[in-house]
Amino acid sequence: MVNNYLQLRFSALACNQAFARDAVAAFCVCRNPSLSVLSDIKTAVSEAVTNCTVHAYGGEPGLVTVECRIEDGALHITVSDEGRGIDDVEKAVTPFFTTLPDEERSGMGFTIMQTFMDEFKVRSVRGEGTVVYMTKQLDPEVENV
Repeated sequence: MVNNYLQLRFSALACNQAFARDAVAAFCVCRNPSLSVLSDIKTAVSEAVTNCTVHAYGGEPGLVTVECRIEDGALHITVSDEGRGIDDVEKAVTPFFTTLPDEERSGMGFTIMQTFMDEFKVRSVRGEGTVVYMTKQLDPEVENV
């Protein structure tokens, strides 16, 4: 089976969230995923990129990297930044936890990613950035085009 790889690197701006979400969805199309699977992927990527644009750089310039690979019937996604990092990842992935309550943030971003993907993991180092790892199973019987 042919494996496939994609890397995107873009400015941490809110206007790039839709670009990242749609680019990852387009990357998956060669595997003919269901609309439900595509929706799950787009939602999770959107949440991950939003976290980078809202939390990682605090309005300062920065970059977001999205990497995807299709391997053995699964889509593996990493979304990373080189921003502030997270002090306590375990606390941050708790539903409804937010560091920006005055901005009407729900604190559900990580929970949404975890719910919509088959595998989910966060690694972060304060002052160095955060990486979100996600995996979604695709139909292993569909060959790449």
